[in-house]
Amino acid sequence: QVQFVESGGGLVQPGGSLSLSCVASGVTFSSYAMNWVRQAPGKGLEWVSDINSIGDYTTYADSVKGRFTISRDNAKNTLYLQMNSLKPEDTAVYYCAKGRLPSSSGSYYPPSGQGTQVTVSS
Repeated sequence: QVQFVESGGGLVQPGGSLSLSCVASGVTFSSYAMNWVRQAPGKGLEWVSDINSIGDYTTYADSVKGRFTISRDNAKNTLYLQMNSLKPEDTAVYYCAKGRLPSSSGSYYPPSGQGTQVTVSS
């Protein structure tokens, strides 16, 4: 049974930082690209970033480029997202999602975890 467990969210002031984690089980983690996606209140899923299966190629949405960093540790079946210089518009539930390919493509399966809430507010 494939399972993804996201954690690390919270309430932070604008300009602050948070580090998210996603632990995978029941899947050959190292065989797939992985993605972070988010859903703001009342909006659809927004793709944030992805990383290829071996972790040497990453892409980012323009809205987070230069502020967020995605990484992975295949030995720990864990995906990370370091978020710096957070803005109120980053407020959303963040999910990890398995990619459809080993390579970075922006194509992913619908997230199945519970997500982690990130709230950026003063």
